[in-house]
Amino acid sequence: MKRSLLIIYCVCFSIVVCAQKNDQYKLWYTKPADASVKDANEGWKNDEEWLKALPVGNGSIGAMVFGDVNKERLQLNDKTLWSGSPADNDNPDAYASLQEIRNLLFAGKYKEATALTNKTQICKGKGSGNGNGSTAPFGCYQTLGDVWIDFNTNTKDDYKNYYRDLDIMNGIASVKYEQNGIRFKREVFSSYPAQALVIHLSASKPGAISFVLDMNRPERFTTVTENKRLVMSGVMNNGEGGEGMRYKVIVTPVIKGGTISVKDNKLVINKSNEATLVITSATNYRLHYPDYTNNNWEAELSKRTNAAISTSFATLKQKHVSDFSAFMNRVSLQLENRGANIPTDELLQKNKLTQNEPYLYALYFQYGRYLLLSSSRKGTLPANLQGMWANKIQTPWNCDYHTDVNVQMNYWPVEVTNLSESHLQLVSLIESLYEPGKKTAAIHYRAKGWVMHPITNVWGFTAPGEHPSWGLHVGASAWMSQHLWEHYAFTMDKAYLQKVFPLLESAALFYTEWLVKDPKTGKLISGPAASPENNFIAPDGSTASISMGPTHDHEVIHDLFTNTLKAAKALNIKNDTIAKIDYALQNLQPPGIGSDGRLMEWAEEFKEVEPTHRHVSHLFALYPGNQISYYSTPDLAMASKKSLELRGDGGTGWSLAMKIGFWTRLHDGDHALKLLNRLLNPVKSSGVEMTNSGGTYDNLFCAHPPFQIDGNFGGTAGMAEMLLQSHETFIELLPALPSSWKNGEVKGLRARGGFTVDIKWENGKVVAASLLSNAGGTCKIKYLDKQIELKTEKGKKYDLSGLIK
Repeated sequence: MKRSLLIIYCVCFSIVVCAQKNDQYKLWYTKPADASVKDANEGWKNDEEWLKALPVGNGSIGAMVFGDVNKERLQLNDKTLWSGSPADNDNPDAYASLQEIRNLLFAGKYKEATALTNKTQICKGKGSGNGNGSTAPFGCYQTLGDVWIDFNTNTKDDYKNYYRDLDIMNGIASVKYEQNGIRFKREVFSSYPAQALVIHLSASKPGAISFVLDMNRPERFTTVTENKRLVMSGVMNNGEGGEGMRYKVIVTPVIKGGTISVKDNKLVINKSNEATLVITSATNYRLHYPDYTNNNWEAELSKRTNAAISTSFATLKQKHVSDFSAFMNRVSLQLENRGANIPTDELLQKNKLTQNEPYLYALYFQYGRYLLLSSSRKGTLPANLQGMWANKIQTPWNCDYHTDVNVQMNYWPVEVTNLSESHLQLVSLIESLYEPGKKTAAIHYRAKGWVMHPITNVWGFTAPGEHPSWGLHVGASAWMSQHLWEHYAFTMDKAYLQKVFPLLESAALFYTEWLVKDPKTGKLISGPAASPENNFIAPDGSTASISMGPTHDHEVIHDLFTNTLKAAKALNIKNDTIAKIDYALQNLQPPGIGSDGRLMEWAEEFKEVEPTHRHVSHLFALYPGNQISYYSTPDLAMASKKSLELRGDGGTGWSLAMKIGFWTRLHDGDHALKLLNRLLNPVKSSGVEMTNSGGTYDNLFCAHPPFQIDGNFGGTAGMAEMLLQSHETFIELLPALPSSWKNGEVKGLRARGGFTVDIKWENGKVVAASLLSNAGGTCKIKYLDKQIELKTEKGKKYDLSGLIK
């Protein structure tokens, strides 16, 4: 009877939560984003009006929806659209100076070592173009262009009852308003099943839908009309003065009533009852080293387009909602609904004053999941620096894949918030870097295995950057490899682990050959290397970034070695390489604590040039790693806390998000919430700022500034860590619950070991919890000072009331 009641309770609970979720989680506004304001051409500005538009995407094609009454703008992106081309960036002259640099660093001659490093430990060629690679071989992710829907209305015509929203549970952006006595409605979504962007226009009066349709981009395009369609095509710059990637976009109007005609190379829709615009796009790119060309791309685009336009709008919408909501409804977070009736931009401003808007927190949490699902689906590239939404030719930092924290942060929430399938796009990128990474390891370091550095693109770039202060992040492949392991840790999918094990083993093999013995300690250390993007004052008085033994490198290498050994054990693999990795792990330099009580960032207690620097890379072992534990290594945990206190609570958007994760691992939910509120600070500026200007734009995009999406994902991951942690040998419930979150419930969070967890709490205490075993096996669960152990069976759900009685 007790078991039956539990099942009934769980079923009812699920129904209630799903009903609440679909009604609740929306970004909404009472004003449009002004499509008439042109984007700025100077610098990397994202532009204020663009940052009011709302994003939709299916991982392949996306759009920013402005919702302007008189002239709608849909700024488009195709995730594969890059300039540039494959290039040989490995520097054959780098290795000859490697040992001399190490000798100089060991001798304390930092000035001489820095000069030689700057000259030799760099890529060949232009590299990233100093983050402006649109005309370099490295390339740049770019806007696909704009679709303009001009309704030919007098701008002075009054409109009323304006409303626009983004339903993040169903993935639909809507616009509603009244004009001249007619109620108009627009719906926009990017369908994964149809692989098309769909816009539906309707009105309360027959024959009221009339508009002119146009499409363009800032450069390299030709737009023509073909068979009552708009077709835009072009060829990108390959960075060598020649032709690069090819692209094509097709806009097909499907109308009920009215007419379609052509005028001035634009489509004119007149007096239609309703209209559906189907937008499809493609490039001739495929993620496949060394030949990145898809020779069948136009035929595939034609087939996809014809299938989409042959499907009714009702069916397109139904299939899209069914697909999208199935992922989003896996997780529910309920805090309080207070604030749901306030426009999102106003709620953001209100939270600046109150620092306590629970509905905004839950909305932001789900928005992070929405953005990840919308920008990372099966068969697509992973989410980049802006997910997939970018409105420039030269996008900030090339809108590439930064691997010294940023692309990793994009995927921190992917497993714990139950979007595991979206992780595989990052895995595919890593797989594509294996062969070029082996070449870089051999040429730069005369080492076996594969390696990469702090940036990569869609063309297999694995060499160091063009300046060692940021470009000699040798630990990048170790950090990226964490994601290879984490997908297995959460899913327990051994077939997957078997597939990626060679990548783990080869990455670890590189570091066994890269590490050298420290003459002072006898331990194995990394170097020459930087602690990502940070500088110090060396003993010889020079400003330096390169040293022997930066803590961050050792932490990510420790993580890689540990995970590779666990993977080998799971797969029953024993060989000489595994033995070599085990030896290196046992002799790796551990993190140290300085005389001031802080965790040391470098092997020596150097003075920082910028004590509040945005990167806090030497705390990787605290989060997202697990070498430093609140429970098992309390001294290192407290040293990490001391480092955080002196680093401060300021920073760029992603830096603030990372600090949320640190404080949750220290079990300080109130400090984590303080940083979440700081992350939600309203920001208007879209120019580049590198210190203490992080926050959130009106459309809840994260402000670095400029817009950079990693902060959205890091914020969502940090909130999940407040409620559930599983990096220890047990799963812990509510380890860092903020004291102001008195009542709430979370459903569907995932834990390592293949478990799904639901928790409900009142007055800050758990009152109900359950665990679903997705893979079977033994599980330990902890809450406060109590811990239980369960031997689970795959597919069964367990009541955790024993923890709370």
